[in-house]
Amino acid sequence: MLTAAAAVERSRIWSHPHLGLHAVVDSDGSVRLGRPGQDRACLVPLVEVTATGHGRMWSGERFIETSIGDRLTYRGHETVQDENRERTTIRLADPVTELAAEVTLETTSGAASLRARVRLVNEGSTPLRVESVTTLTLGGITDADGALDGLTLHWADNDWLAECRWRQTAFRDQVVPLSRSAHGHEGRGCFERYSQGSWSTGRHLPVAALTDRDGRAWLWQIESSAGWRFETGEREGAAYVALFGPDDAHHQWRHTLAPGEDFHTVPAVLVRAEAGGLDAAFGELTDYRRGIRRDHPDHRTLPVIYNDYMNTLMGDPTTEKLMPLIEAAAAAGAEVFVIDAGWYDDDAQGWWDSVGAWEPATNRFPDGIQEVLDAIRRHGMTPGLWLEPEVVGVRSPLAHTLPPEAFFRRGGVRVTEHGRHHLDLRHPAARAHLDSVVDRLVDEWGVGYLKLDYNINIGPGTENGLESAGAGLLGHHRAHLDWMASLLDRHPSLVLENCGSGGLRMDYAQLAVAQVQSTSDQQDLLRYPPIAAAAATAATPEQAAVWAYPQPGHSQDEIAFTLTGALLGRIHLSGFLNLMDDDQFALVSSAISVYKDIRPEISGARPFWPLGLPAWEDTWIAHGLRSQESTLLTLWRRQPPSGGADMRQAQRDQNGSGATACTLELPHLRGTAQRPTVLHPVATDSTAVWDAAEGRLTVCLPRPDTAVLVRVSSGS
Repeated sequence: MLTAAAAVERSRIWSHPHLGLHAVVDSDGSVRLGRPGQDRACLVPLVEVTATGHGRMWSGERFIETSIGDRLTYRGHETVQDENRERTTIRLADPVTELAAEVTLETTSGAASLRARVRLVNEGSTPLRVESVTTLTLGGITDADGALDGLTLHWADNDWLAECRWRQTAFRDQVVPLSRSAHGHEGRGCFERYSQGSWSTGRHLPVAALTDRDGRAWLWQIESSAGWRFETGEREGAAYVALFGPDDAHHQWRHTLAPGEDFHTVPAVLVRAEAGGLDAAFGELTDYRRGIRRDHPDHRTLPVIYNDYMNTLMGDPTTEKLMPLIEAAAAAGAEVFVIDAGWYDDDAQGWWDSVGAWEPATNRFPDGIQEVLDAIRRHGMTPGLWLEPEVVGVRSPLAHTLPPEAFFRRGGVRVTEHGRHHLDLRHPAARAHLDSVVDRLVDEWGVGYLKLDYNINIGPGTENGLESAGAGLLGHHRAHLDWMASLLDRHPSLVLENCGSGGLRMDYAQLAVAQVQSTSDQQDLLRYPPIAAAAATAATPEQAAVWAYPQPGHSQDEIAFTLTGALLGRIHLSGFLNLMDDDQFALVSSAISVYKDIRPEISGARPFWPLGLPAWEDTWIAHGLRSQESTLLTLWRRQPPSGGADMRQAQRDQNGSGATACTLELPHLRGTAQRPTVLHPVATDSTAVWDAAEGRLTVCLPRPDTAVLVRVSSGS
């Protein structure tokens, strides 16, 4: 093992051949991560830390170039191998503050991904108040002359009903050249995105990328439900990336380390694709996500879920309304039936601000909710219930019987948001209450599926004693994940769905524990395609639940359209199936049958986007999955936006907004004999033609607002 004293200039202590990265120790003991042969100046210290009294060496919007980061020097490292994983821990120390940092770099054999975490330890004799710390930094992403001009920046905006809206722009549009030689300094700014409050994806996804003209891509993900931030910018003519959990400036997070105390950052992952651009990088990220999540049979069986809420009962379930839906859902092929919001609503003033006890409403279920749950089981389906565990309504008895310390507080005052208080799951009374609720639902009622919703943004967090609000939110977040894991420990077959008003808490801290992710609350079937197509950027396909809500008032095209969008993920079936005529119901049943045929391929497939990631108003949208068995493609054709396609759309849509056919490039199949088959809808006038020499699939959709699922395979 090398020591700081024995380190030779640019000594390599760690490397990752698939990422093309190594960690080197400079002659001054500084450790930096980069590519072989790069100039030290463009690299960034392995850990950047700001603390009260120890800020940055160059003031601005960046949270790199910190005083502590510059002083952290190499102590040693060790590597542990476990089956196909390798974990290297690099130890650093700051001689001024006596802060120690342990950086854990975790890799998987054959994979182009790097997961990082940092542990800080105060080895000094005085407290140190940390205000920001990186989980992972990387400089020198490209340093060839003019290479920054060829970089493209990708990020995703996220909002209620409008999730996974990917944007792209030239790197130089956001990080402009500043004639550094004339000023002697780097710029003060950067491109940044960050979360706000307790909806981790209420503004953006914690995922972004840089790509170059040659098809190389750097893609990153931060795994936090309690604050995250990334920044990218220019350093000595090259691009850098820095990934953070919560910090003081953006999340009111400060953490005071007393002597001997430690702090662990949230994890983050970096993926590199040498070719293939974003599609290849998201393929690597999908593999990584499958590797870090808790194992569960649901990931392989992918049961069809019927949920009574969307465009159907909308929070107004009763025995009378549910019974015919249960029978129809089972006949259509559903395997889970979820009673969504409202099953506990027994209050004349409404349920929103009275929730918390989670007892069934006697006025909704005159003979008890067990009658309905028994009917679900009798029809061969697993019963599910909606639950919003982290909140207690201001009119709920629990608001008065639980101790004040069991709730979020700021300035000594209990936080109230949209008629609700927020439980702090670090408090034993809060956790005991929720444990008793879930154990009752599972053990006594026989519930096998819980939709865990989260419909308020509680703000920066909770102040428990002297802790900052952001530190309180992080503490609760970690306790919440531990609580979810404990439910699955006690009830291994229980399935947990993660929902935050749709996709507003769609991060891989949550999804490493939960089995299913709600992607949106979007009720307009024509607005859902860009969300459904891009959902695999936020979650693995087998975790990404997409609503399919056919209605008896829909045309055959509309029924096929809403069903098609869910077939390459997880189906959240809804709609008044019991009121459909025979032809309509047959179309629903056919789609479910197709899904059951292809779902064994979904859980191991990699996503790709032959038309690029969709924009909100795109006319043609395509999303595919590549498995060992075949290539599956969903293609939507929507009516052009009013007034015709805008300039950006016209540039993206080479097929033309008024065209009836769309040509998809499938280079991974070029030169091979393939047979395209329209799987859904079966009765269609759509066609698909394969050009082996060019590697192109041309699909004709004669009418707008239609969609098809196509399989491309070499089999007959």
